[in-house]
Amino acid sequence: MNVDTISDFLAEQRDSAPDELQPLVLEFETLWERKLWHQLTNQLIEFFNHPGSAPQRLQFYKVFVLKFADKINQLKLVDLALKAATQCRDNQERLSFMEAVVKKVDNEDSQDALVFATIAVARVKLDLSDLDGARKDLDRAERVLEGFDSVETIVHAAFYGANADYYQAKADFGLYYRNALLYLACIDIKSLSPAERRSRAHDLALAALVSTSIYNFGELLLHPILDALSEQRQGGDDDASWLRELLFAFNRGDLAAYEALADRIKSSPLLARHGRQLREKIYLAALTEAVFRRPPHDRAMTFATIAAETKVRPEEIEHLIMKALSLGLLRGTIDQVDEVAHINWVQPKVLDMKQIDNMRARLKEWDSSVNQLGNWIENVGQDVWAV
Repeated sequence: MNVDTISDFLAEQRDSAPDELQPLVLEFETLWERKLWHQLTNQLIEFFNHPGSAPQRLQFYKVFVLKFADKINQLKLVDLALKAATQCRDNQERLSFMEAVVKKVDNEDSQDALVFATIAVARVKLDLSDLDGARKDLDRAERVLEGFDSVETIVHAAFYGANADYYQAKADFGLYYRNALLYLACIDIKSLSPAERRSRAHDLALAALVSTSIYNFGELLLHPILDALSEQRQGGDDDASWLRELLFAFNRGDLAAYEALADRIKSSPLLARHGRQLREKIYLAALTEAVFRRPPHDRAMTFATIAAETKVRPEEIEHLIMKALSLGLLRGTIDQVDEVAHINWVQPKVLDMKQIDNMRARLKEWDSSVNQLGNWIENVGQDVWAV
């Protein structure tokens, strides 16, 4: 396409653009003629980011951007392509479009762009329910990522986000949870809409609760994304704050709070299906909390004491302790004859204010014991001090 044809195309697009975008389109031609590719790329990104440009993005990309695609930052080229792809008629067309982008950026010096585009292809395959195809693309992207010393955060965010969606589709709650948190670590959560924040917090909370590999919710409890569950949904009265309360109840092993939320739990199909697993999880949480509350020198607990504190039937106590030991929540030994558990370590976790207050009381008790010991040594050793 020659310069005159490009000029005609830009003039046509300028007339079709919203009034506020026409000055940008006018500047495209100047930058194109002067071959100021970096500035032109930035102006195009600004144009593509504007909602009013949506109907024109695909044409701009195919007719204009591809004319100088080899001369601009390839990562930004993929970014432009992704925004243009939103205007494809359907997922099948979007897949063909993005596969062409992958071929375009498959060069030795643009591997980060190749990964970015490959992840985008995997996302479309997820939308098409081609999970095996998506997994192959994500594995290919991961292999390239592992060879980088450093890469733009946007690439890591795309990878972890797509990986999380894949594991969510596979109902692998543990891996979804880990990848979703890694995704959130790569972005500014303020860039998410309130609905997106709420949805992500909801999915993370459910994954943490029903996963068979997650028993410590500390990272999620400290993350600001969880606050979205307390935000009222606009125009509605749906309240998800109970889910947040449930997470904190599990964290402190609060059986009473768990029972108080029983009706809410039954209202969630996913939680209701995992009811037995949730109850075992809250029993384990109650056990670790009972151990945590005790000073290190007083962690030999009889089965009867554990049964009283966890509300577990006496005949199931040994299995509960063995489960906690096997999961690494506790360390210690079991005396089956005397029915005593000797615990010497409990997994650290995030503390709420009540738990912090209990620790404060223990520190004061320890301080008092140290003072008493000091006074006793001083009294019984007066003769020694005198000498």
